[in-house]
Amino acid sequence: MPTQSEALESVHRSLAELPRGRWLLAVSGGRDSMALLDAFATARGHEVAGVASFDHGTGRAATRAVQLVERTAMALQLPVMTGALGAAGAGDEASWREARWRFLRGWAAELRATVVTAHTWDDQVETVVLRLLRDSGPRGLAGMRVASDVLRPFLALPRETVAAFASARGLTWVEDPSNRSMAFARNRVRHELLPALERASPGFARWCWELSGRAAAWRAQVAAWVDATLSPVLVDAERVAARAGPLRTLDPAGGAVIWPELAARVGLVMDRRGIARVTAWAAGAKAGGRVQLSGGEVLCTASTFVLRRLY
Repeated sequence: MPTQSEALESVHRSLAELPRGRWLLAVSGGRDSMALLDAFATARGHEVAGVASFDHGTGRAATRAVQLVERTAMALQLPVMTGALGAAGAGDEASWREARWRFLRGWAAELRATVVTAHTWDDQVETVVLRLLRDSGPRGLAGMRVASDVLRPFLALPRETVAAFASARGLTWVEDPSNRSMAFARNRVRHELLPALERASPGFARWCWELSGRAAAWRAQVAAWVDATLSPVLVDAERVAARAGPLRTLDPAGGAVIWPELAARVGLVMDRRGIARVTAWAAGAKAGGRVQLSGGEVLCTASTFVLRRLY
């Protein structure tokens, strides 16, 4: 456990290393996100375009957390915006996450700002374990260590460092009871599986972190190859066009690597069935032809393939 002075130095250094920008802070009202709010307000408050908090409708604790964020942001004289799930607690983790990110990205676009989250080293390790359990390939195992439109300044900091920072600063936060519920896969990984694996194989968590770094480096190499070979062009937020010739020659293994990278440019995730279908179709596709995917489609033109996200 770091000392409070060490924690203060680590958190402040993580912010000092950032470039200048306009930041939309995603603050849930929990400990880590309240530490994020405090750190930015102290060190870079003039760059904060807004503080955004989203109520998932899971109970009184979630509502109290949003109210805490509102009070704290206003006391710091920072703009605050809140959102809430339409039907109280409706849906599952995936639908909550989708609604939250729709809210955050909507405000980020409105404010011309970059979303900033308080994810930590431990969050990344948990993500890697979850994806190992789902048989993810390198794309998935990179987790949050990839270039994206979201900034995560605490990602290299252990959760205990952020906790020590919050304690040193005398911060107030709301504990979410759902963080202790074993109904959620991440909580089972956090409270049961990871501690057991660490006891059985000391250093397992560190190995997960290093694995995600190798996967992120691999993804960067794939992205560089796509840029150099396929000359992809973002037509708009839903469509990306790429040179057809190299895509026609991909074998199944190559297609499994390259098509998901293209799809990611427009926020589309391709499953294995869709990847296999489009790889086989592309080899003989004629201009004007198209193939449907889950959530999207690929259109063949005279010289390009246009991948389109439909929703």
